[in-house]
Amino acid sequence: MAQHPAPEEHPDRPGSATARTASTPRPEQAEEPRQPEHDETLRFDLPGDKRAAVGASLSTGAMVRRLPYLVRRALGLAWQADRRATAAVLVCQALSGVLGAVVLSATAASLSRVMRDGPVTGRLRDTAAPIAVLAVSAAGRALLGIAIVALSGRITPRIARGAELALVEAGTRAELAAYNTPAFNDSWEAADRGADTAPDLLHDALDVIAAAVSFLAAAGIVATLDPLLFPALVAGSVPAGVAAVRTARIHYLAALATTDERRALRIYRWWAVDKLHADQVRASTIAPLLLSKYRAADARIAAETDRATRLAARVSALAALATGLGTLLVWGTLLATVATGRITTASALAATFALRTAATGLQGVVGTGARLYRIGLYLDDWADFLDRAGGMRIRRGPVVPGAPAEIRVRSLGYVYPGTEEKAALQDIDLTLRQGEVVAVVGHNGSGKSTLTRLLTGLLLPEPGRGEIPWDGVPIGDLDAEELWRRVAYTPQEFARWPLPALENVHLCAPGTAPEEVRAAVEEAARRASFDEVVAGLRSGWRTLLAQEWLGGHQLSGGEWQRAAVARSLYRTRQAPGLLVLDEPTSDLDPAAEHRILHAVRELAPGRITVLVTHNLANTKLADRILVMSRGRIVQEGTYTTLAAEPTGLFRELLDLQLDRTVPGQRTAGP
Repeated sequence: MAQHPAPEEHPDRPGSATARTASTPRPEQAEEPRQPEHDETLRFDLPGDKRAAVGASLSTGAMVRRLPYLVRRALGLAWQADRRATAAVLVCQALSGVLGAVVLSATAASLSRVMRDGPVTGRLRDTAAPIAVLAVSAAGRALLGIAIVALSGRITPRIARGAELALVEAGTRAELAAYNTPAFNDSWEAADRGADTAPDLLHDALDVIAAAVSFLAAAGIVATLDPLLFPALVAGSVPAGVAAVRTARIHYLAALATTDERRALRIYRWWAVDKLHADQVRASTIAPLLLSKYRAADARIAAETDRATRLAARVSALAALATGLGTLLVWGTLLATVATGRITTASALAATFALRTAATGLQGVVGTGARLYRIGLYLDDWADFLDRAGGMRIRRGPVVPGAPAEIRVRSLGYVYPGTEEKAALQDIDLTLRQGEVVAVVGHNGSGKSTLTRLLTGLLLPEPGRGEIPWDGVPIGDLDAEELWRRVAYTPQEFARWPLPALENVHLCAPGTAPEEVRAAVEEAARRASFDEVVAGLRSGWRTLLAQEWLGGHQLSGGEWQRAAVARSLYRTRQAPGLLVLDEPTSDLDPAAEHRILHAVRELAPGRITVLVTHNLANTKLADRILVMSRGRIVQEGTYTTLAAEPTGLFRELLDLQLDRTVPGQRTAGP
């Protein structure tokens, strides 16, 4: 998922992850001894994160209890991805298990017949039938194994794409406010890893099933030969399985302990090599600093990984010793049964094969089961995000709006999660009417962008904090998709879509022929001066605007801004309603800025236009100006009336913008 920056008016608002930093003494505590000061570092808390507790509880008993659920879940994902292939792989797995039992039985029968008393020729003739069954069964198992691999190869990519698609759909259908809530973005990151591991769940589930079938078949043979061998088999195999679970827990907890560092590595790597900052990395000579922080985080990861590796090695060593003792127990029991005449030598040889198969199967169940358990924890993150996003899904009313004649704002307030001490908006009362252009100005952080997000329905008023009716209908009662079809919105951080130039403007739904909208797109481009950019492109309107792709073309910042404005002008011509332009000319030259502002004025009839700008000269085209400060509207009027007032924030901003006197400026001289 793309990163979602904090709103412009809350640059210091905490993200979904809460940074852990050194505490700062309050003024009233200044008399207390000062704590040592430390630089704040990239550390993150994920509210509600249960993975550490779950990982610490990972045990053999917990794994055994959860294995049936995980196998069912894996098969459920496979069934959703491809029913026919899943049914086929289950049939193949079952047949493979049956043939495995047949192989063991045929092996026991062959050994029994070849080692009995009598002529060698007769014994070999008697073993021909079980050997033929063994050969056919072994060949059948091999073919079934190939079929299982092929079917799994068909299913797992579909599981991966299905898990990713579910993740993307859940994210895109969530309210925009979800991205401002604690843990939403971080739970997305955890869920993304869960989606990546979803295909592995099927592989491990099939391995567990195969190992369990193999163990049961071999254990049945062992129990048939002598019931005493079965408990000895279990005692000899369990230590290795328990060690697999313990080492899995050690490595899982080590991975959790280094989550901060691994995320920091990604951040430092991105800042160091991303094209967007490559010029500043060089001009600021910051590469050594970033690399030093990268190495420090990497060293912490290495230390924790080494610690976990040493601990896991000790556990494995103890398990190896216990397994050795268990092996002595198994073989001692086998020799004792032969010595006491409980089984024959031939049966002992058959038991040897069965014991080895059963031990391998049991260790496979426990070892693979531990890996399946760990993958299941990651998949839980995926499912938890789907539930979280589902709870924040866009659920609006059924009313389909037309072009609003009036938008009213009554007693509106808004507070971003985690910033309760600072409201973004307070007591906003406002009426916007069709045909007028309203400019919004004010300091950074005054609430301008939050107001536009609420007017466009991207954010909804909080219960008890005011309302925004469109033509008398509360904005939350309007159909969201139909509402946004009436909205043309250019934010400060506009999208730079990796699409051809024409599609970058019209953004039409799949299936729409570009020729159908070409004339309207060209008109919007002309109004935004984007036509001049397109005229210089290699393939004109068909040029791919994405330099990172082969053959793609990269625009400058100002050229991209023209494309973004053209996009809004095109949308508002297709479906008039609300046109919102947030700093639409910040990167433009005077000629392009002049053309866009006049286009806004020309398009004003039939729609409501809101222009957010820091350039007060641009507000002259507005019918009305709103001056905001600290989340409130503190002044309102035309440019002429506000500029004529001797005091007030608008007058202050205007004077500062006009004052470009440089103290002590040098004069030209010889």
